[in-house]
Amino acid sequence: MTAGQLDAQTAALSGPLKGARRIVVKVGSSLVTNEGRGVDAEAIGNWCRQLAALAGQGRELVMVSSGAIAEGMKRLGWATRPKEVHELQAAAAVGQMGLAQMYESKLREQGMGSAQVLLTHADLADRERYLNARSTLLTLLQHRVLPVINENDTVVNDEIKFGDNDTLGALVANLVEADALVILTDQRGLYSADPRKDPNARFIDSAIAGTPELEEMAGGAGSAIGRGGMITKILAAKRAASSGANTVIAWGREPDVLLRLAAGEAIGTALMASTAKLAARKQWMVDHLQLRGAVQVDAGAALKLREEGKSLLPIGVHEVVGEFHRGDVIAVRDAAGVELARGLSNYSSAEARLIARKPSFEIERVLGYAAEPELIHRDNLVLA
Repeated sequence: MTAGQLDAQTAALSGPLKGARRIVVKVGSSLVTNEGRGVDAEAIGNWCRQLAALAGQGRELVMVSSGAIAEGMKRLGWATRPKEVHELQAAAAVGQMGLAQMYESKLREQGMGSAQVLLTHADLADRERYLNARSTLLTLLQHRVLPVINENDTVVNDEIKFGDNDTLGALVANLVEADALVILTDQRGLYSADPRKDPNARFIDSAIAGTPELEEMAGGAGSAIGRGGMITKILAAKRAASSGANTVIAWGREPDVLLRLAAGEAIGTALMASTAKLAARKQWMVDHLQLRGAVQVDAGAALKLREEGKSLLPIGVHEVVGEFHRGDVIAVRDAAGVELARGLSNYSSAEARLIARKPSFEIERVLGYAAEPELIHRDNLVLA
């Protein structure tokens, strides 16, 4: 076992959510709609009460909720899930109304604002749209508004569908750099085999996310309402772990499950990331993305980056090299051409040239809009 795996195992024993500040919670269709009977007001109210309590502790929460298609099926009187894409899209359009209304109502009862965010795979595959989605979600969190996210089933097709909201939950966890992903399901957690078929199935309390044995243990989709099975949850945990987020798979109707997990109680199956959050992000930035250009900064900006961990502001930029788009990875170099850092640019090269050496409050005047006050935010910057 590696040092990272030992650290992950230790974290699992002490509670994978106890120190988590930003948490993504995903709930499945069968839970949200009470096995397809319609949006479950009591269940959603219970989760919203717990989310509000966690927000009161200073934590940041994002909800990824299935259920739109299942609710639409119920409203349209359909007993079985349709196979035609246009019928699935119609069901989603009908059901999304009731789903959003329920979350808005229950969160308002807890004194929290809510926002509906619908995403497609294309939104996260394109770097500029990825950054737009990230900025929106982080802004909502800053204003104590809880984003309720679902796949935009009314417009997707087979080429751009996430395919299941477990995957969407993991992608959102990566998007907002969450500390943890909680997948609430209709099972207690992960077993070595399907407990409905194998009486000797062994419950898995904790494991390292991404190990091949986990995928071998998981079966196929088990619900007639939703699309996910335990295998999608295993793969979601693996994806979330790539950015350093731990995952917990737990029964969604366990009393106060979110509060107890956040307090450090061991509930369900903990699938731990073997790489620390900062290390995972650094590896992603440094090893997996191609540089598109560079900016040269003055001595003052270089000092703030090196010694104070500050963001890079346009006023500190003296020269822009290469052609790049918003969301591309660029190098940050000092006056001698030595690379100080690299990060995700909030502006294109053409825009960067226009705002270089100018204070942030002039960005809107120069460009006609202001995406961010920084050229590169410190959260999206890795020192060399």
